[in-house]
Amino acid sequence: MTPPQRQRRFPRAAPSPKPAEPARKKEGGGNPERLYVVAGPDGERADLDLVTLIVAGSPDPPPSATPEQAALLRLCAAPLSVAELSAYLSLPFGVVTVLLTDMLAAELVQARFPIVREALPDRSLLEAVMHGLQRL
Repeated sequence: MTPPQRQRRFPRAAPSPKPAEPARKKEGGGNPERLYVVAGPDGERADLDLVTLIVAGSPDPPPSATPEQAALLRLCAAPLSVAELSAYLSLPFGVVTVLLTDMLAAELVQARFPIVREALPDRSLLEAVMHGLQRL
């Protein structure tokens, strides 16, 4: 049996080089000047956590709302966490908290803070559940 013959590969004609496209700025978080304009010069922040749920009172933005605030109101028709809002809008957490602070002050949205639970569950409750399961 003879080994198969290797076939020589000839290089294909290279396509003509395309002109370089101008650099595009990323939507949302790519431009620090835009983030400054969105957040405003004062930059006050409410005490919001990543898991704080935000709910809009009305999904219709007022005429004076910025595009980012209008987008936040549309997204918050159902409760969403601050982390989800930040991801959906492609804005940093700090910028979203500044926007939400302004909207909380104007009572356009409501914040539902997470429920803090005890570190350890109640032992008597666990024993009652265990005894109830053993009776089954």
